[in-house]
Amino acid sequence: MVTDVVIIGGGAAGMMCAVQSAWLGHEVIVLEHEAQPCRKLNITGKGRCNVTNNCDVQTVMANIPRNPKFLYSALSRFTPEDTMAFFEMLGIELKTERGNRVFPVSDNAKDISGALINAAKDAGVRIVRDEAKSLMIEDGVIKGVKGKSGEYFADKVTVATGGLSYPKTGSTGDGLRFAREAGHTVTECGGSLVPVELYGECAQAMGLSLKNCGLSVRDNTSGKNVFESQGEMLFTHFGMSGPLVLSASAHMHDIAKGKYTFSVDLKPALDDKKLDERILRDFSEVPNRDFGNSLGRLLPASIIPIIIKRSGISPVKKVNQITREERASLISVIHSLTFDVKGLRPVEEAIITRGGVDVDEISPKTMESKLVKGLYFIGEVLDADAYTGGFNLQIAWATAYAAAQAF
Repeated sequence: MVTDVVIIGGGAAGMMCAVQSAWLGHEVIVLEHEAQPCRKLNITGKGRCNVTNNCDVQTVMANIPRNPKFLYSALSRFTPEDTMAFFEMLGIELKTERGNRVFPVSDNAKDISGALINAAKDAGVRIVRDEAKSLMIEDGVIKGVKGKSGEYFADKVTVATGGLSYPKTGSTGDGLRFAREAGHTVTECGGSLVPVELYGECAQAMGLSLKNCGLSVRDNTSGKNVFESQGEMLFTHFGMSGPLVLSASAHMHDIAKGKYTFSVDLKPALDDKKLDERILRDFSEVPNRDFGNSLGRLLPASIIPIIIKRSGISPVKKVNQITREERASLISVIHSLTFDVKGLRPVEEAIITRGGVDVDEISPKTMESKLVKGLYFIGEVLDADAYTGGFNLQIAWATAYAAAQAF
């Protein structure tokens, strides 16, 4: 089969690239080995699809810890505003929520994937269910793709296979193999935006969701905090998850025992003085109650046993007997409940892949390989990842647009 453009992978980046390429008049084939394109897109944002972040390009770059400068050109030419305009043009109403996160008004990710798929089909894109097995390259020039069921000849081939995260949605890492076979360097890959395993008593608070807490992550080798923010987190049987923790994971590398420590501030809105006043007020209402039964108005029930243990105060001590020094210890624990990091959860549980095709070998303007003429890499397969908030999808849209404009 002969065509102008072959795109390997029918995910967010692949389908956006297909639409933009077809709109420019190219004949496009998308090779997708799953029965339906955009499976991963359908589960993003807990099934709501955080399409992008309603911010400027500099803010997007500030939320990309790995290789943001490489993405500047692409992000400047397809901004979050362009992303929103694109989907609104396809008939999708959008809304902006806390943190400038953009979602479809319907809160249904399938509206986003459906709009992409329909736009591609309306533009004449052929979505072929086949598994790409290898690239066809001759004398440093792309010639096409060998599939399990056939061969697809084109002088423009785009690898949009995703990374290693969520393999059940089709991200098998094939694109990284294709890159290596084409002579590209692939940096070490792992999970980013992934839950974190911790030592300590986290399992005692399993299921507890905190909405307005603080989290800092200390690198004990340097003595500096590598992450500090406020937001939402969730205690699990293995440690912690939730938006704060996922973002923190992007800053943690080469984890060894004792390297990183999590510090959770359960009451970031109260300084020590105000928290002490609050504790004294609560204690004054139940002066003869045991300390172990006195914190129910201040803290969630499931975390109280951990707080009591860490404070060093006897749980059977009457609250009217607790000293100023003991209150200071309690306040310290509430403001800094610490856990040593054991490791990150497997990449299969990660939202995005850290690592990928070395961007030094890719043109930042066109996404074309510097090693093989006509070969392009877009989206998660590249060594560039961002924090939560719609920034990773914005990378997908922008790199896809850059490649399509270069065909």
